[in-house]
Formats: sequence, C-alpha cells, structure tokens
Amino acid sequence: MTAGPAVRTSRARPGSLQRMPHVAPGGDAELARFRRLATWTLAATFILILIGGIVRVSDSGLGCGPAGSGTHGWPLCEGGLIPEATSESIIEYTHRIAAAVVGVLIAWMAYVALRNLRPYRWIVRGTVAAGVLVLAQAALGGLTVEEGLEDELVAAHLALAMILLGLLFLLRRGAEEGAETPPEATTRTLKPLTGLAAVLVLATIVAGGYVAGTEYHGTTDQPQPGAAHVACGTGWSADNFPGCNGRGFLSFGQSRLADIQLTHRLFMYLTAIAVLVMAFVAMRRSAPSRAFPLAAGLLVLQIALGIINVYAGKHAGLIVGHLMLGTVLWSVVVWAGASLLPSDSPVPEPARGRETAGAPA
Repeated sequence: MTAGPAVRTSRARPGSLQRMPHVAPGGDAELARFRRLATWTLAATFILILIGGIVRVSDSGLGCGPAGSGTHGWPLCEGGLIPEATSESIIEYTHRIAAAVVGVLIAWMAYVALRNLRPYRWIVRGTVAAGVLVLAQAALGGLTVEEGLEDELVAAHLALAMILLGLLFLLRRGAEEGAETPPEATTRTLKPLTGLAAVLVLATIVAGGYVAGTEYHGTTDQPQPGAAHVACGTGWSADNFPGCNGRGFLSFGQSRLADIQLTHRLFMYLTAIAVLVMAFVAMRRSAPSRAFPLAAGLLVLQIALGIINVYAGKHAGLIVGHLMLGTVLWSVVVWAGASLLPSDSPVPEPARGRETAGAPA
C-alpha cells in the first residue's frame, strides 16, 4: 500500500503575520440585515406590480408619451423630469418611481452581499442576478413604451417582474441561517412537483398578461375591438366559461383573440392539477411548510375570481385583484419550493490561498 501525497503545511515564522480563515464580517448579524433588506425589497416589488396593474386598467401605459416618442416618453415623461397634471401621466410616473425604488433597494442588497457576505456564494450570485434583471426590466419597460405597448412586450415585462419576485423570495430563504430542510424521503418527489407547479403558475400569469396586452394600446382613444379578455363572451352562461362562444371546452381555432384567452385557460387547468397534486403529496409526506396547503386554497380563490372576471366582463377592480392574487399564488408556490432547499452556507477559503498566505516571504 503506497502512501498518499504529503499534505503541505505551513508554519508562520516568529513575529510574522498569518492570514486567518475568512469569516463573513458580522456573521449572523449581517445575514439578519440582509434578510430585512430582502423583505423590504419584496414589499416594494409587490407594490410595483400592483401599480403596474393600475397602469394597465387605467389605460395609462402611454401616459408619458405616445409610441415612437423616443426619450420624450421614456425615460422622460412628456419631455420633462416631472409629468404634467394629467391622471394618465401621474399614474405612469408613479409606476416609474416605484421601479426606481426597487432598483435602489436591489443595488443596496448587492452592496451588502458583495461587501459582507462574500463567502455565501448563492446569495452573492443571486443578488447580482437580481440586479441584472432590474436593468433588463428597465430596458424592456422603455422598449414597451416606445413600441406602443405591443402584446408580447407587455407579457414579457410581466414575466420579468414575476421572475424577479421569485428570485427575491429565494434570496430571502437563502439568508436564513440554520434553516432545516425536510428529509430526503419527503423532498424526493415533492421538489420536481413544486418546480413544475411554479413553472405552470408563471406561464398562466404571463398568458394572462398577454390577454391584458390585447385590450388597449395604452390610451382610451385607441381600443382594440374584441380584446382577448372578452373574446369568449361575457355573461353568466356556461357557453362562455368553461365553454367559449357556445363552442365547447377549449375550442381553439375561432379567432386569434379567442385562442389567446383559451391558452390562458389551458395553462390554468394544468396549473390547477399541478398545485393540487403538489399540496396532496406535501400533506402525505408531512412537509412542514404551510405554504403547500395555502397554495391550494389560493388556487381555488384565483380560479373563482377568474370565472367572475369572465362572467362580469371588464371591471378594473376584478382585473387588478386577479393579477395580485395570481402574484400571491406565485409567491407562495416559490416559497414552498424554497422551503425544500437548504439555506446558503459560507464557502471556506480555498486551501491554496491559506498556504500562499502562510508561506515565507
């Protein structure tokens, strides 16, 4: 039996300085500070999404300038730093201020992570990714205004907002020192189920954003007749839901707008199956997080609100409520998945760095 390679050790000479193993400055205190900051950022992002929904239902998307107005409409508002006293411009400008607040908070998170939490690699990388998402979201917002609120851009803008929100929840979970995870027997099946449910919830929300994007081009004098929101009919009739214009369940091929509405419904059906199965498996496996049964309850409420939306026709309060309840459902499903993951742990400094530090000069 041959001996293994000798382990290289280094001894500090008397009177010499030797680098100590790197420990995150402040330790648990810095993680607690980061968690508080992540919580504030989550709250600000929720408010931003709410204001975005108000922008949509109030037809204020182009309140700061028409399509093709260049910098006059974005980043400026009506050609200036402060909007004129019109309701549409004020609502749109408020949305931009809220987005700026979220951007500042995420920049603050990145500063804290890079300065004090370097050994926590997931936290550092996730925070940098959040910063990239914010910059991409700002650029996409400007493009959406410049292109006159095209349907695809509206949906993409909403998708990025949801992805950012989900990432913030994961970062918040990663900063919980010593958080226990369920045993492998519990998470083996539950992890892929929760991941699938999260993907389907996100797809349903994005499809709903696409439905909303077909309704108006941002101003009350540019409606798009027959928007996808009412493309399957309105009123209290099974012909409109679960049917579509009296042609039955998921009757694709009637028109482009009806197909957009039916695609949203299809994702909703798949989401319902995935979330309910996820909640059932979590109950059978005794998953400790209450997010799993809460997701099932929120799903039922969201479907009921969606049905009321179809039957009642366009109603601003219902549309915003549907968006925000969907956002809460997405958040809870992401948090349920995060509860199955361990919190981030500091990575020790590579041995090579310590050896170099201890070598004689």
